[in-house]
Amino acid sequence: MPKQHTNDNAMRKVPKFFNTAGPIQPDIHYNIDPLTRIDLEELEMLIYQRKYFVLHAPRQTGKTSCLLALRDYLNARREFYAVYVNVEAGQASRNLKDEVSRHVIGSLAERMRLVTGNEMPLELLKEVVAGTSPAEYITVYLRRLCEALDRPLLVFIDEIDALVGDSLVGVLRQIRAGYDERPVHFPQSIILCGVRDVRDYRIVLSNQDIITGGSAFNIKAKSLRLGNFTREEIRELYLQHTAATGQEFDETCFPMIWEATEGQPWLVNALGYEVTTRMKENRDRSIRIIPEMIYRAQEQIIYRRDTHIDILIDKLREDRVRRVIAPILANEGDEVEEHLQDDDIQYVVDMGLIVRGKPLRIANGIYREIIPRELTWARQQTLLQQSEWYMNPDNSINMEKLLLDFQQFFRENADAWIERFDYKESGPQLLLQAFLQRVVNGGGYIDREYGLGRGRTDLLIRKPLTDGYGGPVQRIVLELKIKRGELATVIAKGLEQTAWYMDHCGDVSEGHLIIFNRDKGIGWDEKIWHRKEEYAGRTITVWGM
Repeated sequence: MPKQHTNDNAMRKVPKFFNTAGPIQPDIHYNIDPLTRIDLEELEMLIYQRKYFVLHAPRQTGKTSCLLALRDYLNARREFYAVYVNVEAGQASRNLKDEVSRHVIGSLAERMRLVTGNEMPLELLKEVVAGTSPAEYITVYLRRLCEALDRPLLVFIDEIDALVGDSLVGVLRQIRAGYDERPVHFPQSIILCGVRDVRDYRIVLSNQDIITGGSAFNIKAKSLRLGNFTREEIRELYLQHTAATGQEFDETCFPMIWEATEGQPWLVNALGYEVTTRMKENRDRSIRIIPEMIYRAQEQIIYRRDTHIDILIDKLREDRVRRVIAPILANEGDEVEEHLQDDDIQYVVDMGLIVRGKPLRIANGIYREIIPRELTWARQQTLLQQSEWYMNPDNSINMEKLLLDFQQFFRENADAWIERFDYKESGPQLLLQAFLQRVVNGGGYIDREYGLGRGRTDLLIRKPLTDGYGGPVQRIVLELKIKRGELATVIAKGLEQTAWYMDHCGDVSEGHLIIFNRDKGIGWDEKIWHRKEEYAGRTITVWGM
């Protein structure tokens, strides 16, 4: 007799935790109700108006969780059949449009079997495949399915932008072909879900013709964008952990979590999981979570390069991403933004890497940290400098010694090294950050601020002076500028900005203004210098590079 298995997990209560992989499961994950993250009234209106529309957002922001929750909500009302299908697996056959069509209807049939509770969708699949051209699989299957159902059909197609070229066009055109037959002979509503709005797809066909997704899917009524968590939602999510375990978060943690993530859902959950579960000492729920633990958790996430981080890093290699990110890192002036293509800007916004505004800026603190680290990682590995070379007896950084060494290093290596960077426009700033990272990795942190049009890069070095948590911390401000115009004017403006940033950062021990001179025909003896300046009651060291 076959062995009978019992589901131990069903019998044993699983403690909830922060989710970092796949859609949420409310019984085991701390979560924000997905239906509160979308405009449910707007969605229902579009469905009742029999519209076809798009829901888009960057990866790992909760799109799938929202679609699944919407599906379950609508099916519970028994007014429609709502079915979810993920077409990402079709990416493996994306150059074979017939195979993609076969995959789409196969996935749809299996999902419909679960919704209806019977085998009709699978039987129908066999009939369609046997008697229909692959170029019409989706149109015919959806038509036959709708005619067999006793309620209108709603279809949610996730990861639509995993398909490309002829395959994507084929799917979109097959959906469009039955649009005028809805709701009796075709789905009442179809929601396409992906990273970008379908109108922004630039589709290269097999004959090398280029069309836009909008031309292949011109029946789209509206595009909706899923936003990040709010400050209040972050707090609500973390306090679910407190309610479940008794483990408290110091109130000062919440502004830090917001600054690090700006509500990006995966980052919010990853920080929560890291600080409450991966950090083994904090599994003792009597331990209060304090800011230093959040800093350490953030550092571990960056260092480990989880899948989310790898996807981000991969995007940095794309030309259209580089065209936008490079001037931000180089703290270029406002005039640069005017020459950027809006399509490029929107693409990088849709990826979740930047946010619009004045100025354009990198989306959150963790991304601001990841991007320069990744761009300089190879260079860091070849640097000989060791952190202990620059440590004072009290474990603080001797910043003057460090910057004097960097001046010499910059003089000897700048031209050759900057040529090796993919982001040459921001080469001087990246080279300094690589040098700093190599040194500060010995137990400190660098906070970075960039923004197109700011005319500067703000760096804050935080170096704990003792092991453990809660001890004194050395805080150093560095203001990076490219010399544009008269040196005296650049220095005057830079001193004002540095003093402001020192005040903004609170208990700062010292401030440094670093000016990179990229003027051709000027010798290194003229470029390399340093002196101390007094401004607004503060002593600021100014460095020429």
